[in-house]
Amino acid sequence: MPRAKTLSDGEVMDAATAILRARGPEGLTFQSLSAACGLSAATLVQRFQTKAKMKQAVLLHAWDALDRKTTELAASVPRTPEGAIALMAGLSASYGDIETYAEGLLVLREDLRDPILRARGAVWKQALVEVLDACFAGSPGLPDGMGLLAATHWQGALLWWSFDPQGPIEKHVESSLAGFVAALAGRRAL
Repeated sequence: MPRAKTLSDGEVMDAATAILRARGPEGLTFQSLSAACGLSAATLVQRFQTKAKMKQAVLLHAWDALDRKTTELAASVPRTPEGAIALMAGLSASYGDIETYAEGLLVLREDLRDPILRARGAVWKQALVEVLDACFAGSPGLPDGMGLLAATHWQGALLWWSFDPQGPIEKHVESSLAGFVAALAGRRAL
């Protein structure tokens, strides 16, 4: 008869996510997860089979968390251009400081290498763009498809901030997006 799980899958995933964020994808091993959660490495091998499957499961767990955060923030912002900016700034706050952001790029590399994770990212993009399109709908001077344009600018703003990380990332995103939206609408910054 199999033994009962001493830690839930969610607790194990949370511990693994913390390792992934702190040490990058190469730092997530059965041994490091064992030390973090208290389960033996052999027990973890039984749960995940391989390091690749463990990493994929943890990254899918992270995508689920991003979906929840996106849904929560989307529900809290008005359907206006200012609401769209607040949504993207709120999502940016989770990137933290430059070191955390840099480690996140290593995680993104793993998402891009794995077709399942890449497809998961595409699903999130579509959901985000739909919310952003709803925020920009009917705004004078702004083109159709503004959600994707704004999301694309947002990702560029994050990257440019990383080269000169002055101030909180979410403030940089707010300022950059407000200028972008204003320029497209032919008016001063929001």
